[in-house]
Amino acid sequence: MSDHATLRDAILYFADFENCRRFMINLRWPDGKIKCPICGAEKVTWLAKQRIWKCYTGHAKPTFSLKTGTIFEDSPIALERWLPATWLLLNCKNGISSYELAKDLGVTQKTGWFMLSRIRLAMQDETTGGKIGGPGIEIEADETMIGGKARNMHPGRRSKMRERGNFGKAIVSAVLERHGKVRATVVPNRRNGMENFWSLLKRSLKGTYVSVEPFHLWRYVDEHAFRFKNRQMDDVHRFVIGMRQIVGRRLTYAQLTGKAEVTQHG
Repeated sequence: MSDHATLRDAILYFADFENCRRFMINLRWPDGKIKCPICGAEKVTWLAKQRIWKCYTGHAKPTFSLKTGTIFEDSPIALERWLPATWLLLNCKNGISSYELAKDLGVTQKTGWFMLSRIRLAMQDETTGGKIGGPGIEIEADETMIGGKARNMHPGRRSKMRERGNFGKAIVSAVLERHGKVRATVVPNRRNGMENFWSLLKRSLKGTYVSVEPFHLWRYVDEHAFRFKNRQMDDVHRFVIGMRQIVGRRLTYAQLTGKAEVTQHG
């Protein structure tokens, strides 16, 4: 794939499984030595019909695929669909809704939403905590309010929110380092107002995603933080950067819906 590939180029390229296979191998095993993700052994055999490798070290899970150990693990959706979907979310300035993705890929809205949530996991910053910045690095910190206006709410909902002492809003706080690196988190029940970053975030929340639950808000903030800090890159390089973060991360549907414990990094 060329450095100036478009979405159309990506869809055509990844429509061929062999191209998906070569891309994933180069991404996961750049030295060309394919290793079992469970035990690390190199004694593996490719079974072309099943599209899996078999490991001969005798452990409980002798087979693995290109998806094993990534955000795609255990998904029945083929890589021919996953990779264009990932390209879309990593590169669309205002994001992409689950309804739009479902229509484009021929899956249900629920599946589309789960796919997008898995991809957002790969878009999270790999480093958290620690000292921000350093000598000569300029830091800008800011926060903004996300949520609907009380006057636009149904009277019953407005009354309930008053009883709780808030209107269902949440604070998004962010730190912008020089060169456009963003670290963002969601902190509930505080106030205030990096105007460029905020405008992009709010435009997508209002225009693309429309309705975002506070429980999931931090995922959407991380999505925008990834695109914002990599905004100077072309689509191909941004895609590769995001894809390098798919390994070692996992999000189940139970975690996504709050039925199982999950951290901000999976």
